[in-house]
Amino acid sequence: MAQDETRALSPFPAAPAASVPQEEPSSRSVWVTRLVILGLVLAALNLRPAITSLGPLLEEVRTDLGMSGSVAGLLTSVPPLCFAVFGLTAPRLARRFGPGAIVCAGMAAIALGLLIRPYLGGTAGFLAASALALMGIAVSNILMPVIVKRWFPDRVGQMTGLYSMALALGTALAAAATVPMTHALGGSWQTGLAVWGTLAAVAVLPWLVLTRHPSTRSPKKHTPAAQEQGSGAPAPTFSITRSRTAWALACFFGLQATAAYITMGWMPQIFRDAGVSAGTAGVLLAVTMAMGIPLAFVIPRVASRMRSQGPIVVVLGLCGLMGYAGLYVAPASGAWAWALLLGVSNCAFPLALTMIGMRARSGAGVVRLSAFAQSTGYLFSIPGPLLVGVLYQHSGSWGLPIGLMAGLMVPQIVVGVLAGRNRTIEDELR
Repeated sequence: MAQDETRALSPFPAAPAASVPQEEPSSRSVWVTRLVILGLVLAALNLRPAITSLGPLLEEVRTDLGMSGSVAGLLTSVPPLCFAVFGLTAPRLARRFGPGAIVCAGMAAIALGLLIRPYLGGTAGFLAASALALMGIAVSNILMPVIVKRWFPDRVGQMTGLYSMALALGTALAAAATVPMTHALGGSWQTGLAVWGTLAAVAVLPWLVLTRHPSTRSPKKHTPAAQEQGSGAPAPTFSITRSRTAWALACFFGLQATAAYITMGWMPQIFRDAGVSAGTAGVLLAVTMAMGIPLAFVIPRVASRMRSQGPIVVVLGLCGLMGYAGLYVAPASGAWAWALLLGVSNCAFPLALTMIGMRARSGAGVVRLSAFAQSTGYLFSIPGPLLVGVLYQHSGSWGLPIGLMAGLMVPQIVVGVLAGRNRTIEDELR
């Protein structure tokens, strides 16, 4: 049963057990492995542009769609809401269709959502199309650690770093290039946002090839093992909610997500209100996101070699506190320094992904821990960006919102240290 469950977590549906021998990842053809790596990188590039492309143009979107500050805050809370809700479906969908097929569908949903959302008219249509794109991001978020664990069990830190670096690159690229592209394409914010759908469409291609390859198609003849894999029957479960490490990791993930989505949704507006131009504000956000490109590759590799990841959590948290203090005291004059510090702090995301892979022994444990930590964490993060919008609208300044951001960094450090202890959920539950 344990072997059947592990095979069910493969990125692709299993081949017929009676006619095609079960292959281990190490014996698969080199081109398929390389295509998986390409698919991981392209998928990761598309996991944030739907969000960071909006920040630099949020003022124009609000004006054209008639959004209040509170509604704009709701808009910045939609990503974690979708990640929490749709992320819960990822494990069941992965068992039924294979993680690779679900990531392929996720990329298609991102492409469609981004292409149509600027043109539906009104806030409701914009939110609905955004939710479609975010649904694709949500399931892909959950399944990335699963695919890494299945295909590269001895290189979890390295491969997590690779796709985290690609994720940071896509995040920064969308933040920096959206305003210039908007101007180059005629000045319409609709075109500037829709263009990112083409990047997601490209990401569909490698996953489409992989899911259609003969060695990765769904079985036509069902052995008992194949029936268990293809019928959607749930794998054996354990109560992950009894694990203190799982809860600590979920809280850490939620708090870092709160900080990240507040930063992506509101930091450009903070700088614009301080007198910085829209283009420069977008570049500053890009600098913050770009810090994750080198650090997202380095931090997972370093973290995977440490028995406890607590020291890294503390360093990242202190950088966040200094960045928020700078935003409060001198948002314009020290803008570049605060953008760099917050960029370092935002690298808690690849650290959290690395810890998900390290806090479980098996592929089954990783998929459950990934779904629980990310879905629960994103659920915790929903109020943060919305509350920032409400505080900003009612106070008329950024003092209270920045105080909230800094205050949340303290519990993030505490739960991150607890999540970084050298233990696994299987050991705790046993």
